[in-house]
This record gives sequence, structure tokens and C-alpha cells, in this order.
Amino acid sequence: MHRDQRPEAPTDPADRDAPAKKDGSLPPEQPPGPRAAEPAAVDPALSGPTGRQRLLAGLWPPRVTRAQLTVALLLFVLGLGLAIQVRSTSDNSALRGARQEDLVRILDELDSRTERLEDEKRTLEGQRAELESSSDQAEEARRQTQQKEQQLGILAGTVAAQGPGIELTIEDAAGAVEPDMLLDAIQELRAAGAEAIQVNGVRVVADTYFTGAAGNVEVDGKTISAPYRFKVIGKPQDLEPALNIPGGVVQTLEKEQATATMERSEKIVVDALRPAKQPDYARSSAQ
Repeated sequence: MHRDQRPEAPTDPADRDAPAKKDGSLPPEQPPGPRAAEPAAVDPALSGPTGRQRLLAGLWPPRVTRAQLTVALLLFVLGLGLAIQVRSTSDNSALRGARQEDLVRILDELDSRTERLEDEKRTLEGQRAELESSSDQAEEARRQTQQKEQQLGILAGTVAAQGPGIELTIEDAAGAVEPDMLLDAIQELRAAGAEAIQVNGVRVVADTYFTGAAGNVEVDGKTISAPYRFKVIGKPQDLEPALNIPGGVVQTLEKEQATATMERSEKIVVDALRPAKQPDYARSSAQ
């Protein structure tokens, strides 16, 4: 063995696989590095709550403050007010969809009723003043009682009446006037302030009814025939326009080829009477 021969250094297996440089030399040896540490397993119980769990924990149980209660109460009151407003608006939808003629008629009826109520109020106030100022209050009370009895008798149809008003005559040559058309005329006259009415000798009162068919009309079970003559006591300036309003009684009759004529008079006599009917069960509550 020659002295200049040195033993070969052990080579790393990884160096054998390393590619040689172009000049034929081997790459320098790399010091062995530490191995990468494997990730440790994480215990789910120790990782803390998830995002969903934190959100649920923040929302439940609810924490209500006084300010939140106040806001909720205000919102409830506001919603209730809106609901009431919507309901009242829907209740008035019938008037909004009404025709102009119907609105004019309703307005006229309201004006007439207001005027009648004002007159009644003034009358009652005058009666009270007379009672308070009269030296013989018992006699004044008796007089007013008799006057009230006369008024109730006129309304009940048991007492004849006279006063200013109109005479309405409906000609029906074609026999097309239905009972409900005559009833509409009665309703319009009452709404305009009629105090006493009779039709062809039949007194019209609160429970009067119309039956039958066109050309064969019955009032309270009594047959009447054309021409239909109405005697009406009331204020002529209110009664006549109530029948002549657009779309009212007169125009409806004209569509059926019937004619309606009215004549004002300062003295209309309503002398058809109804028998006084005693109630079967009702009794006076005065002691």
C-alpha cells in the first residue's frame, strides 16, 4: 500500500443522488437540518366556542332595557293608530264611490235635519223658559202636555193635521210604477222634513209598508191605483227640491214613462186617520 493513498470519506446517500456540477465536482455537503415538527392534534373541547355559539349566546336570553321597552310601546301605538286610520278610510269608501247626485242629496238631507234639530232646540228652550217664568207652573205644564199630545197624535196618524206643504201627483199611464218607487218618494219627503203624509186616502205613519206590483200597489194592505196623490205637510221650500234632485224620485219616475207634478199650498189638509193602537206589552214607566 502506498502512503499517499487516503481512505475515502463516507458519503451520504443523499449526496449520491445529487446531480454533479458541469465541471464534474460534487455539490458541497449540506449539514443535516432538523426535521419539520408534525402538527399536534387539537382537542375540540379546548378550542373555545364557535362563531355561531357566540352569536346565540349574545341573542338569548334577551336582555331588554327600559329604552327598548319604550321604543316597542311607541311602535305599538303607532301601528294601532295606522290600523284605525285604514279602517276609518275603508268605512268612508262608500261615499268616495258615490255619484255626484247622491252626494248632493245626502248634503241636502243633512242640512235639512240640522235645521229641524235647531228649530226643535229653540222650541224646547222656549218651553223651559215659559215653565220657569210662569206664575202657575202647573197650568203651564198641563198646557204643554196637551200640545205634546197633539203633536204625537199627528205623528201617530190618530189626529188630523193641516198646514203648509205640497201636493204630489204621479201619473202612471203605462202601469210601470213599482211600490218601491212610491216608498222612495215617502223616504225622500220624510228626510226633507215632512210631518204628515197621506197617499190616496191612506195615512202614512212610521210602520207603513208598500206591497204588490206595478199597477197593483197596496199601502198597509189597502189597494190604491194611479194617479197616486200625495198630501204632504211640511216646509215647501225643502220638500219640493228633495224630489227634484238629480237622480232623485222625479227622474226615476220619468225613466218609467211616469210623470210627477207638484203644487205648493199654504193649507194642506191631512185628514186620513189611523185607529189608536194600544200596545200589548209596553206600559208607561211613570209612577
